Amino acid sequence: MNAMANSAYFDNYSPVGDFISIALCFVIIALIQSTYVARKRSFLIFSGMVLFIVIAAYADVLYHVFYLNHLHDDHTLIYLFRIIYHSSLFIVLAGYIVYIVEVQQLEVRKKKVAYILAAVGFLVTNVVDILGSIMGFGFVVRPSGNTREGFNIFILGYLYFVIIVMYYMFRYRSRLFSRVMTGFYSTMAVSFVMLAIQGIFNQSAFTTVTFVFPIIAMLYLIHASPYDISLGAVSVSSFENHIKYNYKTGKDFIIMSLYMRDFDDENSHFPAEIQALIREFSSTYFRGAVLFQLSNGHVVLVADTNKNPDFENKVNSLLNNFNKEYERFRLDYKIILGKAIDEISKRNEYVRFLRHIQHGMPENNVHFIEYDDVASFNKQKFILDELGDIYRRKDLNDPRVEVYCQPVLNIKTQKYDTAEALMRLNLPDIGMVFPDQFIPLAEENDFIHVLSLIILNKTCNMIRKLIVSGYEVKRISVNISVLELRDDDFCNDIGTVIKKSGIPDDKIAIEITESQNESDFLIMKSKINELKEHGITFYLDDFGTGYSNIERIMELPFDIIKFDRSLVIASGSDTKSEQMVGSLANMFNELQYSVLYEGVENDMDEKLCIDMSASYLQGYKYSRPVPIERLTDFFEKRDA
Repeated sequence: MNAMANSAYFDNYSPVGDFISIALCFVIIALIQSTYVARKRSFLIFSGMVLFIVIAAYADVLYHVFYLNHLHDDHTLIYLFRIIYHSSLFIVLAGYIVYIVEVQQLEVRKKKVAYILAAVGFLVTNVVDILGSIMGFGFVVRPSGNTREGFNIFILGYLYFVIIVMYYMFRYRSRLFSRVMTGFYSTMAVSFVMLAIQGIFNQSAFTTVTFVFPIIAMLYLIHASPYDISLGAVSVSSFENHIKYNYKTGKDFIIMSLYMRDFDDENSHFPAEIQALIREFSSTYFRGAVLFQLSNGHVVLVADTNKNPDFENKVNSLLNNFNKEYERFRLDYKIILGKAIDEISKRNEYVRFLRHIQHGMPENNVHFIEYDDVASFNKQKFILDELGDIYRRKDLNDPRVEVYCQPVLNIKTQKYDTAEALMRLNLPDIGMVFPDQFIPLAEENDFIHVLSLIILNKTCNMIRKLIVSGYEVKRISVNISVLELRDDDFCNDIGTVIKKSGIPDDKIAIEITESQNESDFLIMKSKINELKEHGITFYLDDFGTGYSNIERIMELPFDIIKFDRSLVIASGSDTKSEQMVGSLANMFNELQYSVLYEGVENDMDEKLCIDMSASYLQGYKYSRPVPIERLTDFFEKRDA
């Protein structure tokens, strides 16, 4: 009776299920090849599981082919392909365990336990399966060609692996985003149901297919999905698609942005405790909210206002709880909250809009979006568009870029024979734009070098006019961004502009702010040395602010050290500060550096700086920045 049942079992077999499994695996491989997938350890495990499902499916087909062709004299191939089939499926089951603990990023000790459980399960099930056929208590092909199943270790092994997988998924569920968990559970439930239906109808055709479903879930939820499985966030491109969809369908939404600068560089990420809090906050307060990660330290939560009619109460509750957590962690943050702005939604510019607001916010503050923010953002956008146009035209006489100058008093001669050139933009519709509004934009978008060349060109041309008109011009300095020094053509560009103007090289000085970046320091040293050979003078700008390394300064061939206004203020506040600043200035003088004090505003500042070894003085006491043409009001003509 048992033999007849097994014969019927084989007679009812169809290779369709196995061929579907093979086809699905090849589709998965094709998708992986046509998209970018990070080659992490979890992906290698995933790839191995796909490979063994293909092997299992082929082995299952061959196993049934050899049996159904009545190879009664030699049953070796039947046993061989059955063992390969079961072993491959057990490898996949063991792979589920290894994969789960890998993506959960468990500690090494916990991973080892999981690996041991997987290895033990694989070895025991395979050994019992093989011994069952050898010793006769398992699967046996009789001389007549009929089979006897006997003790079925496959079902027990399957249950063993499933229980362990479920245990790790439930035990360490906090390590994964809840929607990812739901996806895994759903696909595994479908697999269980299919296996149960097969058992009821005494079929085995779709056993291999049930192993493919969780593989598809892994591909979609982890390797091909925008979800960050630890944080529960989706990508910036998904954020833009979400905004576009909401605008087209007329859905109103609220937006909540959290920025933490400590984690916003390419080598950083939110620590586990912060990730847990973000997951909790994103799923607790708002119904149907979606979390997006715009950068390593910047996440945005978007919630439908129709699904959250009491969103104002929810926002207040969220902020109250956030403040409690802040007391615990004390990490700097910037939070932006508000309802959707139709104008920004239409242009789908929330990423830039939020970053614009962040830029002007103090740390550890909450900002509620207002229409003034839109006006400010639109102005910035207009400025950026104009900067882009200036960059593309590369017209060194572009009228939108204007040169202002602040005269500098030479203490030794008591004359104004030097000045600092300062950049301004004069744009249609909005008028004069000051450096703090456009320099950061120009640096972020690589427009700064063209602006510097324009200022240099206009300064050189004005110096030529002054010299021709008989004025004494010792030099005029131009500010250069450290970022420009990274350009291989920097020195050539500077030299070409000066040469075309026809003025001596020593009439130009370059002001640079020190960088703490090691590679920038080495580049700076090289470029300064190269240009100094042509007679160009170099100023170290803003000494006393941010990063100032005396040892580094000594390695760089600067000519003049500019002491920042903050040092002038500090010197006037107490004797100790005055002695310290004075000692630094005296040391630089003895080392053949000239000292220029910025921000001199009154007679008291002037006397203080002169007493502290000043060579040059600059500030509102002498003049505010004026159009470069007005330097004739300060520079003197040479004696006839």
